[in-house]
Amino acid sequence: MSIPPPPGRRQPEDPFAPPVVNRPQGNPAYTPFGPAGRPYGAPVSVNALAVAALVLGVLCFLPAAGLVPGLIALRQIRRSGQSGRGMAIAGSVLSFAGIALWAVVLSTGAASKAWEGIKDGVQGNESLSLEKGDCFHAPGGLEGDTSDVDRVPCRGGHDGEVFAVVTLPGGAFPGDSRITDVADEKCYALQEQYAMDTWAMPADVGVYYLMPSRQSWRYGDRAITCIFGNTDSEAGLTGSLRGDATTLDTHQVVFLSAADALDAALQEEPETTPEADLAAHRAWAARVHDVLGEQIGVLRRHAWPAGARTPVGGLVADLEDARTEWKRASTAGDADTYYAHYGKAYGFVDGPATVTARKALGLAATPPALGDGEKNEKKESEAQV
Repeated sequence: MSIPPPPGRRQPEDPFAPPVVNRPQGNPAYTPFGPAGRPYGAPVSVNALAVAALVLGVLCFLPAAGLVPGLIALRQIRRSGQSGRGMAIAGSVLSFAGIALWAVVLSTGAASKAWEGIKDGVQGNESLSLEKGDCFHAPGGLEGDTSDVDRVPCRGGHDGEVFAVVTLPGGAFPGDSRITDVADEKCYALQEQYAMDTWAMPADVGVYYLMPSRQSWRYGDRAITCIFGNTDSEAGLTGSLRGDATTLDTHQVVFLSAADALDAALQEEPETTPEADLAAHRAWAARVHDVLGEQIGVLRRHAWPAGARTPVGGLVADLEDARTEWKRASTAGDADTYYAHYGKAYGFVDGPATVTARKALGLAATPPALGDGEKNEKKESEAQV
Protein backbone atom coordinates (compact mmCIF):
# COMPACT_ATOMS: atom_id res chain seq x y z
CA MET A 1 0.00 0.00 0.00
CA SER A 2 1.43 3.24 -1.06
CA ILE A 3 1.24 6.48 0.90
CA PRO A 4 0.46 9.43 -1.22
CA PRO A 5 2.63 12.53 -1.00
CA PRO A 6 1.47 15.40 1.17
CA PRO A 7 -0.83 17.84 -0.46
CA GLY A 8 0.63 20.87 -2.07
CA ARG A 9 3.50 21.50 -4.44
CA ARG A 10 7.05 20.78 -3.24
CA GLN A 11 9.27 23.86 -3.36
CA PRO A 12 12.67 23.58 -5.02
CA GLU A 13 15.69 23.77 -2.71
CA ASP A 14 17.43 27.17 -2.41
CA PRO A 15 21.04 26.71 -3.58
CA PHE A 16 22.13 29.70 -1.44
CA ALA A 17 20.46 28.61 1.77
CA PRO A 18 22.55 27.22 4.65
CA PRO A 19 22.86 23.45 4.64
CA VAL A 20 20.25 21.42 6.44
CA VAL A 21 21.70 19.69 9.44
CA ASN A 22 20.02 17.00 11.47
CA ARG A 23 20.10 18.33 15.00
CA PRO A 24 20.36 15.78 17.79
CA GLN A 25 17.17 15.22 19.73
CA GLY A 26 16.91 17.20 22.92
CA ASN A 27 19.60 19.78 21.88
CA PRO A 28 17.86 22.52 19.87
CA ALA A 29 20.83 24.89 20.37
CA TYR A 30 23.23 22.70 18.42
CA THR A 31 25.19 24.66 15.80
CA PRO A 32 27.60 23.37 13.13
CA PHE A 33 31.33 24.19 13.75
CA GLY A 34 33.86 25.45 11.24
CA PRO A 35 37.69 25.11 11.13
CA ALA A 36 39.51 24.66 14.43
CA GLY A 37 36.24 24.09 16.25
CA ARG A 38 34.99 27.68 15.80
CA PRO A 39 31.32 28.14 15.13
CA TYR A 40 30.41 29.42 11.72
CA GLY A 41 29.76 33.15 11.77
CA ALA A 42 31.66 33.75 15.04
CA PRO A 43 34.04 36.84 15.08
CA VAL A 44 37.72 36.04 14.40
CA SER A 45 40.31 37.44 16.87
CA VAL A 46 43.74 38.79 15.87
CA ASN A 47 46.78 37.05 17.33
CA ALA A 48 48.49 39.48 19.73
CA LEU A 49 51.98 38.13 19.03
CA ALA A 50 51.49 38.76 15.32
CA VAL A 51 50.79 42.42 16.06
CA ALA A 52 53.84 42.61 18.33
CA ALA A 53 56.04 40.96 15.67
CA LEU A 54 55.00 43.55 13.08
CA VAL A 55 55.63 46.49 15.40
CA LEU A 56 59.03 45.21 16.51
CA GLY A 57 59.97 44.36 12.93
CA VAL A 58 59.32 47.95 11.88
CA LEU A 59 61.67 49.16 14.65
CA CYS A 60 64.93 48.43 12.80
CA PHE A 61 67.11 49.24 15.78
CA LEU A 62 65.69 46.08 17.43
CA PRO A 63 65.86 43.70 14.46
CA ALA A 64 65.90 40.37 16.27
CA ALA A 65 63.13 41.36 18.69
CA GLY A 66 60.38 40.82 16.09
CA LEU A 67 61.65 37.48 14.80
CA VAL A 68 60.83 35.27 17.80
CA PRO A 69 57.27 36.51 18.42
CA GLY A 70 56.62 36.30 14.66
CA LEU A 71 57.54 32.61 14.51
CA ILE A 72 55.55 31.82 17.67
CA ALA A 73 52.54 33.71 16.26
CA LEU A 74 52.56 31.64 13.04
CA ARG A 75 52.49 28.44 15.07
CA GLN A 76 49.65 29.67 17.25
CA ILE A 77 47.62 30.83 14.25
CA ARG A 78 47.87 27.40 12.59
CA ARG A 79 46.49 25.79 15.73
CA SER A 80 43.85 28.35 16.75
CA GLY A 81 42.64 29.67 13.41
CA GLN A 82 43.17 33.28 14.51
CA SER A 83 43.89 36.00 11.99
CA GLY A 84 47.17 37.91 11.75
CA ARG A 85 49.20 35.50 9.67
CA GLY A 86 50.20 38.29 7.27
CA MET A 87 51.36 40.52 10.11
CA ALA A 88 53.42 37.69 11.64
CA ILE A 89 55.09 36.99 8.30
CA ALA A 90 55.75 40.70 7.69
CA GLY A 91 57.25 41.14 11.16
CA SER A 92 59.54 38.14 10.68
CA VAL A 93 60.69 39.34 7.24
CA LEU A 94 61.40 42.84 8.55
CA SER A 95 63.38 41.37 11.40
CA PHE A 96 65.52 39.34 9.00
CA ALA A 97 66.06 42.48 6.91
CA GLY A 98 67.00 44.43 10.05
CA ILE A 99 69.56 41.81 11.05
CA ALA A 100 71.11 41.93 7.57
CA LEU A 101 71.18 45.74 7.64
CA TRP A 102 72.95 45.84 11.00
CA ALA A 103 75.49 43.28 9.79
CA VAL A 104 76.34 45.57 6.85
CA VAL A 105 76.52 48.64 9.11
CA LEU A 106 78.89 47.00 11.57
CA SER A 107 81.12 45.46 8.91
CA THR A 108 81.57 48.72 6.98
CA GLY A 109 82.23 50.94 9.99
CA ALA A 110 79.06 52.93 9.44
CA ALA A 111 78.26 52.47 13.12
CA SER A 112 81.26 54.61 14.02
CA LYS A 113 80.01 57.38 11.72
CA ALA A 114 76.58 57.10 13.26
CA TRP A 115 78.17 57.37 16.70
CA GLU A 116 79.82 60.64 15.66
CA GLY A 117 76.38 62.00 14.89
CA ILE A 118 75.08 60.79 18.23
CA LYS A 119 77.99 62.36 20.05
CA ASP A 120 77.65 65.75 18.37
CA GLY A 121 73.91 65.90 17.97
CA VAL A 122 71.72 63.77 20.19
CA GLN A 123 73.95 63.74 23.25
CA GLY A 124 75.61 67.09 22.61
CA ASN A 125 78.83 65.61 24.01
CA GLU A 126 81.44 67.86 22.41
CA SER A 127 84.32 66.37 24.42
CA LEU A 128 84.05 63.15 22.41
CA SER A 129 84.84 64.92 19.14
CA LEU A 130 87.86 66.95 20.27
CA GLU A 131 90.89 66.77 17.98
CA LYS A 132 94.61 67.31 18.38
CA GLY A 133 95.36 71.01 18.82
CA ASP A 134 91.89 71.91 20.13
CA CYS A 135 91.58 74.10 23.21
CA PHE A 136 88.38 74.08 25.23
CA HIS A 137 86.61 75.26 28.33
CA ALA A 138 84.97 72.65 30.57
CA PRO A 139 82.23 74.10 32.81
CA GLY A 140 82.76 71.28 35.31
CA GLY A 141 86.58 71.45 35.21
CA LEU A 142 88.92 68.71 34.01
CA GLU A 143 88.26 66.68 37.14
CA GLY A 144 84.51 67.19 36.97
CA ASP A 145 81.92 66.68 34.24
CA THR A 146 83.67 66.99 30.88
CA SER A 147 80.81 65.60 28.78
CA ASP A 148 79.94 69.08 27.52
CA VAL A 149 82.81 71.39 26.59
CA ASP A 150 83.15 74.57 24.58
CA ARG A 151 85.92 74.93 21.99
CA VAL A 152 87.75 78.24 22.34
CA PRO A 153 90.79 79.81 20.66
CA CYS A 154 94.03 78.66 22.26
CA ARG A 155 95.42 82.17 22.44
CA GLY A 156 92.96 83.00 25.23
CA GLY A 157 92.19 81.39 28.56
CA HIS A 158 91.02 77.78 28.55
CA ASP A 159 90.86 74.68 30.75
CA GLY A 160 92.54 72.15 28.48
CA GLU A 161 94.48 71.61 25.27
CA VAL A 162 94.36 68.33 23.34
CA PHE A 163 97.84 67.12 22.44
CA ALA A 164 97.04 63.62 21.16
CA VAL A 165 94.17 61.26 20.35
CA VAL A 166 94.84 57.53 20.74
CA THR A 167 92.53 55.12 18.88
CA LEU A 168 91.94 51.76 20.56
CA PRO A 169 91.37 48.53 18.58
CA GLY A 170 87.86 47.12 18.23
CA GLY A 171 86.41 44.12 19.98
CA ALA A 172 84.80 43.73 23.37
CA PHE A 173 85.03 46.54 25.92
CA PRO A 174 88.41 46.00 27.64
CA GLY A 175 87.34 47.51 30.96
CA ASP A 176 88.06 50.83 32.64
CA SER A 177 91.25 49.58 34.27
CA ARG A 178 92.80 48.39 31.00
CA ILE A 179 91.89 51.62 29.18
CA THR A 180 93.43 53.63 32.02
CA ASP A 181 96.66 51.65 31.69
CA VAL A 182 96.79 52.36 27.96
CA ALA A 183 96.09 56.05 28.56
CA ASP A 184 98.91 56.25 31.12
CA GLU A 185 101.33 54.59 28.74
CA LYS A 186 100.40 56.43 25.53
CA CYS A 187 99.55 59.94 26.71
CA TYR A 188 102.71 60.46 28.75
CA ALA A 189 104.83 59.11 25.89
CA LEU A 190 103.17 61.38 23.30
CA GLN A 191 103.28 64.67 25.19
CA GLU A 192 106.84 65.50 24.05
CA GLN A 193 105.88 65.01 20.40
CA TYR A 194 103.42 67.88 20.77
CA ALA A 195 105.43 70.02 23.21
CA MET A 196 109.01 69.16 22.24
CA ASP A 197 110.71 71.75 24.43
CA THR A 198 110.38 70.37 27.96
CA TRP A 199 112.11 73.49 29.29
CA ALA A 200 109.21 75.61 28.02
CA MET A 201 106.56 73.56 29.81
CA PRO A 202 105.09 75.38 32.85
CA ALA A 203 105.59 73.56 36.13
CA ASP A 204 101.87 73.60 36.95
CA VAL A 205 100.79 71.78 33.76
CA GLY A 206 99.75 68.15 34.06
CA VAL A 207 98.46 65.38 31.79
CA TYR A 208 94.77 64.44 31.79
CA TYR A 209 92.76 62.18 29.50
CA LEU A 210 89.20 61.39 28.49
CA MET A 211 88.37 57.72 27.91
CA PRO A 212 85.52 55.71 26.32
CA SER A 213 82.84 54.46 28.69
CA ARG A 214 81.16 51.08 28.47
CA GLN A 215 78.09 52.76 27.00
CA SER A 216 79.90 54.85 24.37
CA TRP A 217 82.01 51.81 23.39
CA ARG A 218 78.84 50.12 22.09
CA TYR A 219 78.44 52.88 19.52
CA GLY A 220 82.01 52.73 18.22
CA ASP A 221 83.79 55.20 20.53
CA ARG A 222 87.45 54.08 20.64
CA ALA A 223 89.26 57.38 21.36
CA ILE A 224 91.46 58.26 24.32
CA THR A 225 91.86 62.05 24.31
CA CYS A 226 95.15 63.23 25.88
CA ILE A 227 94.96 66.72 27.39
CA PHE A 228 97.22 69.31 28.98
CA GLY A 229 95.61 71.05 31.92
CA ASN A 230 96.55 73.11 34.95
CA THR A 231 97.11 71.00 38.07
CA ASP A 232 95.55 73.83 40.07
CA SER A 233 91.84 73.20 39.67
CA GLU A 234 91.11 76.89 40.22
CA ALA A 235 93.42 78.06 37.43
CA GLY A 236 93.54 77.44 33.71
CA LEU A 237 95.87 77.80 30.76
CA THR A 238 96.61 80.80 28.58
CA GLY A 239 98.12 80.42 25.14
CA SER A 240 98.97 77.24 23.28
CA LEU A 241 101.58 74.80 24.59
CA ARG A 242 102.19 73.39 21.13
CA GLY A 243 105.82 73.28 20.09
CA ASP A 244 106.46 70.92 17.17
CA ALA A 245 107.23 71.09 13.45
CA THR A 246 104.09 73.17 12.89
CA THR A 247 105.30 76.00 15.16
CA LEU A 248 109.12 75.64 15.29
CA ASP A 249 111.78 76.13 12.63
CA THR A 250 113.96 73.30 11.30
CA HIS A 251 116.97 74.13 13.49
CA GLN A 252 114.85 74.12 16.66
CA VAL A 253 113.23 70.80 15.72
CA VAL A 254 116.62 69.11 15.09
CA PHE A 255 118.04 70.38 18.38
CA LEU A 256 115.00 69.38 20.43
CA SER A 257 114.74 65.96 18.77
CA ALA A 258 118.30 65.19 19.89
CA ALA A 259 117.60 66.51 23.40
CA ASP A 260 114.36 64.51 23.70
CA ALA A 261 116.07 61.29 22.56
CA LEU A 262 118.70 61.71 25.29
CA ASP A 263 116.03 62.52 27.89
CA ALA A 264 114.10 59.37 26.94
CA ALA A 265 117.23 57.25 27.41
CA LEU A 266 118.00 58.84 30.78
CA GLN A 267 114.44 58.19 31.99
CA GLU A 268 114.97 54.44 31.56
CA GLU A 269 117.30 54.33 34.57
CA PRO A 270 116.67 51.14 36.63
CA GLU A 271 114.56 51.57 39.75
CA THR A 272 116.93 49.45 41.83
CA THR A 273 120.19 50.85 43.24
CA PRO A 274 123.60 50.02 41.77
CA GLU A 275 124.38 48.16 45.01
CA ALA A 276 121.37 45.91 44.46
CA ASP A 277 121.76 45.38 40.70
CA LEU A 278 125.00 46.75 39.30
CA ALA A 279 124.60 44.76 36.06
CA ALA A 280 121.32 46.51 35.21
CA HIS A 281 122.84 49.94 35.78
CA ARG A 282 125.88 49.15 33.69
CA ALA A 283 123.65 47.96 30.82
CA TRP A 284 121.63 51.18 31.09
CA ALA A 285 124.81 53.30 31.05
CA ALA A 286 125.86 51.49 27.86
CA ARG A 287 122.52 52.35 26.20
CA VAL A 288 122.89 56.02 27.18
CA HIS A 289 126.42 55.95 25.71
CA ASP A 290 125.04 54.63 22.40
CA VAL A 291 122.20 57.18 22.25
CA LEU A 292 124.64 59.99 22.92
CA GLY A 293 126.75 58.81 19.99
CA GLU A 294 123.75 58.93 17.67
CA GLN A 295 122.64 62.39 18.77
CA ILE A 296 126.15 63.83 18.64
CA GLY A 297 126.28 62.69 15.02
CA VAL A 298 122.97 64.44 14.29
CA LEU A 299 124.16 67.71 15.84
CA ARG A 300 127.46 67.61 13.95
CA ARG A 301 125.92 66.90 10.55
CA HIS A 302 123.25 69.61 10.69
CA ALA A 303 123.93 72.95 9.00
CA TRP A 304 123.33 75.41 11.84
CA PRO A 305 122.80 79.14 11.30
CA ALA A 306 125.91 81.26 11.76
CA GLY A 307 124.93 82.53 15.21
CA ALA A 308 124.38 79.00 16.58
CA ARG A 309 127.40 77.13 15.20
CA THR A 310 129.82 77.95 18.02
CA PRO A 311 127.27 77.44 20.86
CA VAL A 312 126.13 74.10 19.45
CA GLY A 313 129.78 73.11 18.94
CA GLY A 314 130.43 73.78 22.64
CA LEU A 315 127.45 71.60 23.58
CA VAL A 316 128.73 68.76 21.37
CA ALA A 317 132.08 68.90 23.21
CA ASP A 318 130.25 68.54 26.55
CA LEU A 319 128.21 65.63 25.23
CA GLU A 320 131.42 63.90 24.10
CA ASP A 321 132.78 64.19 27.66
CA ALA A 322 129.49 62.87 29.03
CA ARG A 323 129.63 59.94 26.61
CA THR A 324 133.12 59.05 27.86
CA GLU A 325 131.88 58.96 31.45
CA TRP A 326 128.85 56.82 30.55
CA LYS A 327 131.22 54.38 28.86
CA ARG A 328 133.33 54.13 32.00
CA ALA A 329 130.23 53.70 34.15
CA SER A 330 129.11 50.81 31.93
CA THR A 331 132.30 48.90 32.80
CA ALA A 332 132.56 49.86 36.49
CA GLY A 333 133.63 46.99 38.74
CA ASP A 334 131.73 48.17 41.83
CA ALA A 335 128.99 50.57 42.89
CA ASP A 336 131.35 53.29 44.14
CA THR A 337 133.21 53.45 40.83
CA TYR A 338 129.90 53.47 39.00
CA TYR A 339 128.63 56.41 41.07
CA ALA A 340 131.79 58.39 40.39
CA HIS A 341 131.41 58.22 36.60
CA TYR A 342 127.60 58.53 36.83
CA GLY A 343 127.92 61.87 38.66
CA LYS A 344 130.48 63.27 36.22
CA ALA A 345 128.38 62.22 33.23
CA TYR A 346 125.31 64.04 34.55
CA GLY A 347 127.45 67.12 35.18
CA PHE A 348 127.86 67.55 31.43
CA VAL A 349 124.13 67.22 30.71
CA ASP A 350 121.98 70.38 30.65
CA GLY A 351 124.90 72.49 31.82
CA PRO A 352 126.02 76.01 30.74
CA ALA A 353 126.76 74.89 27.17
CA THR A 354 123.17 73.70 26.78
CA VAL A 355 121.82 77.04 28.01
CA THR A 356 124.06 78.96 25.57
CA ALA A 357 123.00 76.82 22.61
CA ARG A 358 119.32 77.21 23.48
CA LYS A 359 119.63 80.98 23.64
CA ALA A 360 121.29 81.03 20.23
CA LEU A 361 118.40 79.04 18.75
CA GLY A 362 115.64 81.08 20.39
CA LEU A 363 114.51 78.30 22.74
CA ALA A 364 113.67 78.36 26.45
CA ALA A 365 116.93 78.85 28.36
CA THR A 366 115.82 78.21 31.97
CA PRO A 367 116.15 74.57 33.10
CA PRO A 368 112.87 73.17 34.42
CA ALA A 369 112.49 72.94 38.19
CA LEU A 370 113.08 69.46 39.58
CA GLY A 371 110.26 67.63 41.28
CA ASP A 372 110.65 66.38 44.85
CA GLY A 373 111.56 62.88 43.67
CA GLU A 374 114.15 64.20 41.21
CA LYS A 375 115.65 66.48 43.87
CA ASN A 376 116.08 63.53 46.24
CA GLU A 377 117.70 61.42 43.51
CA LYS A 378 120.10 64.25 42.68
CA LYS A 379 121.05 64.69 46.34
CA GLU A 380 121.68 60.95 46.69
CA SER A 381 123.92 60.86 43.60
CA GLU A 382 125.86 63.92 44.75
CA ALA A 383 126.33 62.37 48.17
CA GLN A 384 127.67 59.18 46.60
CA VAL A 385 130.12 61.17 44.44
